[in-house]
Amino acid sequence: MLAGSIVAKGQIELIEAPEPELVTPPPGEPGDIIFQPHHACLCGSDLPFFCGPQESYPLQIGLSLHEMVGTVVETSGSKFKKGDQVLAVPVQQVGFFERFRVSEARAIPRDPRKPPEVAMLAQPLGTVIYGLKKVPTYLDQDVAVVGQGPIGQMFCAALRNLGARRIIAIDPLASRLAMSPRMGATHVIDSSVQDPREEVARITERASVDIVIEAVGHENQALDLCTDLCRHKGTILFFGVPNEVIDGIQWRKLFMKNLTVRTTVNPDFERDFPLAMQWISEDRIDLSPLLTHHFPVGQIQEAFEMFRDKTEGCLKVHLTFPD
Repeated sequence: MLAGSIVAKGQIELIEAPEPELVTPPPGEPGDIIFQPHHACLCGSDLPFFCGPQESYPLQIGLSLHEMVGTVVETSGSKFKKGDQVLAVPVQQVGFFERFRVSEARAIPRDPRKPPEVAMLAQPLGTVIYGLKKVPTYLDQDVAVVGQGPIGQMFCAALRNLGARRIIAIDPLASRLAMSPRMGATHVIDSSVQDPREEVARITERASVDIVIEAVGHENQALDLCTDLCRHKGTILFFGVPNEVIDGIQWRKLFMKNLTVRTTVNPDFERDFPLAMQWISEDRIDLSPLLTHHFPVGQIQEAFEMFRDKTEGCLKVHLTFPD
């Protein structure tokens, strides 16, 4: 069967890998499923593996893919049966296989009311919902979302549902900001030509916002900007996966402003992903515009390059596996 292998910085290949096998779970533990993905999406957290450099190559086979929906081929548990359509999340993003074994506890049913590639977006949306739950309320709050990649766009859409007064989208790419109002932003700031601090002051008439969401991650250090934009005793929700060490942080400024910094990782399979699937299936939120580019998995190199380079207005890169 096919599997993905990152063999050098910026280079991924399809290779042959052995078929997965079920094992009998220990007493009282959830069973496993053999999962066959049909649709997948690239995520910003996949890029550090692809972009490198890493200590040695090739990387572990199966890195890196984790947003996917497909079919239960076999099961050793009781949660699903053969042929069920599910959203499954592999451990540590090691999911770039034509089939792989994963705990049934890391899968939820796919709602059939939406096309599978749209239902698949419940995975990233679930991570957004989990993060949003860290802050008590967004109703009547001014919120800045730093970073307008797919996750930043999802934050804008969710904040609109949650009653934020102003949703200020900030990004250096005009192509991404063009999507932001459609997803819920009330204001956009192109940080390549505008100073976000000056623009936020102009928009809010008080120089700061109540909540800042960091949706940039490892690419650039944005915590200092978040600190500058956040009001005294405000909150920063740090979503973007950071590097191991971030240099040059204005920690004293953050400290003196009495800011609350909340981090968010590892959503709940019992609450967050099912709620995201419910939002999508009940048309509470429309994320389909984020699916901007589509590739068969055989063109995975081109797909990763487009996602890395953010060309052609790229947001979500959708992959299809062979039947």
